[in-house]
Amino acid sequence: MRLKDKIITVTGGSGLIGKEIIEYLVKEGAVAINAEIAVETDWEKWQVHCDITSKESVASMIDAVINRYEKIDGLVNNAYPRTKDWGLKFEDVPYESWKKNVDMQMNSVFLLCQKILGCMVRQKSGSIVNIASIYGVVGNDFTLYEGLGMTSAAAYSAIKGGIINFSRYLASLYGKENIRVNCVSPGGIFDNQNPIFVERYNAKVPMRRMGTPEDIAPAVSFLLSDEAKYITGQNLIVDGGWTAI
Repeated sequence: MRLKDKIITVTGGSGLIGKEIIEYLVKEGAVAINAEIAVETDWEKWQVHCDITSKESVASMIDAVINRYEKIDGLVNNAYPRTKDWGLKFEDVPYESWKKNVDMQMNSVFLLCQKILGCMVRQKSGSIVNIASIYGVVGNDFTLYEGLGMTSAAAYSAIKGGIINFSRYLASLYGKENIRVNCVSPGGIFDNQNPIFVERYNAKVPMRRMGTPEDIAPAVSFLLSDEAKYITGQNLIVDGGWTAI
């Protein structure tokens, strides 16, 4: 119960990783609010409709949480919106698609951090965890995709790398306010990918398996908790050793 009575907002809490994060935070005693475009506001279920790409929707969500709970102790930027053409080969990515994905993913993190940090400054406390990726830290291993008709989106690496350093910026700026900003960078998460891809991934990663949402949620919970009260500006990599080799 290390998060007892903490009010924590999780964007994209209905997705693969987001759902597990919320379940784990609740187990640790938090009021974990799912800020999600795919739900209707229902406080009994701790969920609030939010389109993170809309300034008005983000403002409405934050106001609703503050009006109900009078504070926001934590924010997890987990939502992962993307265009329908996400995953094209680099040479085929339309410029407009690139701009749209940067806007939906990275710029929404800026917006949510900016607005919720305002609340945290007034409280003189708070913790933000931004979900990044190993591919915001190291280059891609494209041999995993050979002959499978799939690849890793170029924008993904750019966005996740940007979020990691943006988090360091915020940690430096808001440390004096007793506010912490960190990242969690998952490795590859199993989601019924092509079996050949999974086999290749498992053969390379030191722990010989892909990650699961259950591997990620405890790391997020730790960084939100008072057990991490002197940890800020860090990128906690949860990848089974992928980036160690």
